[in-house]
Amino acid sequence: MAVRAEEPGVAARHGVEAKLEYCKTCHGLSGQGYRGYFPMPRLAGQQPQYFENQLRAFIERRRSNPIMANVAHVLSPAMISALAAHFKALDPKPFGSAPHGSSELGKRIYEDGIPEANVPACSACHGADGKGQNEIPRLAGQLYDYTVGQLEGWSKVRGQGSAVDTSAIMAPTSHNLTKSQVEAVAAYVARLQ
Repeated sequence: MAVRAEEPGVAARHGVEAKLEYCKTCHGLSGQGYRGYFPMPRLAGQQPQYFENQLRAFIERRRSNPIMANVAHVLSPAMISALAAHFKALDPKPFGSAPHGSSELGKRIYEDGIPEANVPACSACHGADGKGQNEIPRLAGQLYDYTVGQLEGWSKVRGQGSAVDTSAIMAPTSHNLTKSQVEAVAAYVARLQ
């Protein structure tokens, strides 16, 4: 009995499905993120252009994360686009497991910024609803611990010397936030839907 090769479209769908199963291991069943010892970001609802840019940043070592660099380097451009479209379509409720005490301060910073510290309003780029656009990421529903870690270590893991990486614009903003302000913003965006 002759074995028939799968058609390219069928093989590609199986490849995407297999990769999505792999993504679920760390990023959760619905892309909602994971709150473990190493918090994994929420991918659900993420802007496709941002998602694709970040995978390329891992591949090109402009963003530091050894695990994601190894995962991303095997992805074709078509696979990256398919994954981005899949995660954009997901929208589970956020975990919302952030401290409540600082949410008001976080809301103020998100909406108005801190002019005296040269911190612009987060909403100016990420939108009033926190859903971002194009290369600007969705923050709504992002895990508290992940956001805190990213803002506190921004210059160590992002924007590693490339003009094509728009995330470098965040370096001065993250640098000008105190630890309590970072925590407040992270608490506020964690609850946004």
